[in-house]
Amino acid sequence: MNRLTTSSGAYDLTRFPEDPRDQLRAWDAADEYLLRYLDGIDAEPVDLSGTVVVLGDRWGALVTALAAHRPTQITDSFLAQQATRANLARGGAGEGAVRLLSALDPVPDRIDVLLVRVPKSLALLEDQLHRLAPRLHAGTVVVGTGMVTEIHTSTLTLFERLVGPTRTSLAVRKARLILSTPAPGAARGASPWPLTYELPADVGAASGLAVTNHAGIFCADRLDIGTRFFLRHLPQRRGPERVVDLGCGNGVVGTAAALANPGADVLFVDESYSAVASAEATFRANAGPDARAEFLVGDGLSSVPAGSVDLVLNNPPFHSHQATTDTTARQMFTGSRDALRAGGELWVIGNRHLGYHVKLRRVFGNCEVVASDPKFVVLRAVKR
Repeated sequence: MNRLTTSSGAYDLTRFPEDPRDQLRAWDAADEYLLRYLDGIDAEPVDLSGTVVVLGDRWGALVTALAAHRPTQITDSFLAQQATRANLARGGAGEGAVRLLSALDPVPDRIDVLLVRVPKSLALLEDQLHRLAPRLHAGTVVVGTGMVTEIHTSTLTLFERLVGPTRTSLAVRKARLILSTPAPGAARGASPWPLTYELPADVGAASGLAVTNHAGIFCADRLDIGTRFFLRHLPQRRGPERVVDLGCGNGVVGTAAALANPGADVLFVDESYSAVASAEATFRANAGPDARAEFLVGDGLSSVPAGSVDLVLNNPPFHSHQATTDTTARQMFTGSRDALRAGGELWVIGNRHLGYHVKLRRVFGNCEVVASDPKFVVLRAVKR
């Protein structure tokens, strides 16, 4: 736990789920720069008496510090929402102090102050600005923030095209602000999201499937090479069983498992609201009317009963925003062990250099290489 000090007070903030081994903070210099700007460090303070919307607040640091102004938070991340709830409660603000919306929920009708924490995904930023821009007016204050490495020419072009004239601040502690002036009535066109494309013919049961991707999904406009390799080496199983596509993304892996084994009951799980919506659209477009599936936005397998799963298929992420970390993979492996029945299996695809075999042996006591190439490895661990 670390303390963020602002003009409105000091806040003890954590990420979610809390992990004492995780050294990453729940905010960074970009969040601090934005809060100082709102306080009027470099100019007049920003009037926060109207409708304040905070887009992409990563762990709730911004809305926790601004809770007195009753902001609305919009995020695609379930974990960010859970962190926000915990940080608000720790700071003495009730959950009602902040309106929590997902990236797919209807947005407020009028926005007087729009604060944007620039996301890693340019597509997600594009889609969200398309949704929010019609709610801005000539007097709306629009301020984006991010680390210098996160703000590119393409980022500024999006603000310029979808909001209005845009400039940037000087860099402070490797962070920068984006300052845009809304241009109401500007022709923006429609958002290109979600996208639909067809899978190639060489990926097993998933060959030729129509895939739906909402904005922000990894490799949203094509099949990534890691998933392609995984699809070619999925387990061949038959009969009734409970299968989980953990970290499902657009759902191609779980859908392939359902098509290969009509007796399977598949649970698609991701912490991204857009990912689960994508997975459901992909599954519904390709599975038969009798295919069984559930769709869950949540913290991995934390809400799945212990010993209730036969097979977990997993392509764990190894980034948390801009940071490289194995924290998520470790939690997914541990959660899978708890959710699996005795004899149940976890199948993992990963880059060879990540060394997942070491972590799986530590968690399961065993690990087998199913397939490998110079870049990727498919691993199998069994719950004894």
